[in-house]
Amino acid sequence: MARRLRFHGTDSKNGGCPAVHEDLDSGEIIVQGRPVTDPEDVAQLRYLGEGDVAVAVPRELLVHHGPKEVYRVPEIIDLEEFGRLFHHFEHSAWHLETRSGYASDREDPAYAEFLRTGTAPMDLDSDWCRNITRQTAAGKYVGRARIVDRPPTEGQLFLLSYARCNAATGEDARNLWREDAERVRLPAEDFWIFDSRLVAILRFDDQDVFRDAEIVTEPAEVLRYCQVRDAAVHASAPYDVFAARLGTRG
Repeated sequence: MARRLRFHGTDSKNGGCPAVHEDLDSGEIIVQGRPVTDPEDVAQLRYLGEGDVAVAVPRELLVHHGPKEVYRVPEIIDLEEFGRLFHHFEHSAWHLETRSGYASDREDPAYAEFLRTGTAPMDLDSDWCRNITRQTAAGKYVGRARIVDRPPTEGQLFLLSYARCNAATGEDARNLWREDAERVRLPAEDFWIFDSRLVAILRFDDQDVFRDAEIVTEPAEVLRYCQVRDAAVHASAPYDVFAARLGTRG
């Protein structure tokens, strides 16, 4: 059975070696780099067993992308504490949405109106919209990228229409097809990045109900999520451009 590997990062500017990956099941760290093959070099290596290979990588690779803890102990916060993050971030907040639908959307009266009219209503007086408007008016960046299936689900079409409201608060709302997300290797998990130093991984149950958030502050892990953000922004389009291509009403 093939390993389930997570890419941690590379310092290469051209996409080649070296790089660091993690085995999601065993926790092993896999380092790829230039093989050490010179017999005189190999002879100096201690405990090189039969079938083992050695690779040479820059020190910076391990400093930047290697794990800083032997065991990752997740910090879980509840919905109230998670909500406070949106009031106290200093300069940026960015979100990746990967699910086909969300229970909170389906329970919103705006969802029923969308089903009737094909257009999600604007509600800029909600607590969320008022706060995000305040944050962006203060010069802070708020953005998100939403992954869309082909064909889009009902919930994804609702969010594409609701993106008008996101944009009206000053958010940079973007969309991309799921095949494009897979092409640039975006993870299948929802998360927020705050100030490029804290990641909140959103955890849902089988009915798409948001339960709580796992907080990540380890620098190497945060950097990996920042790289995911950059790839998602590059592969996505502004929501209105995406909607026009899809032929939906904004």
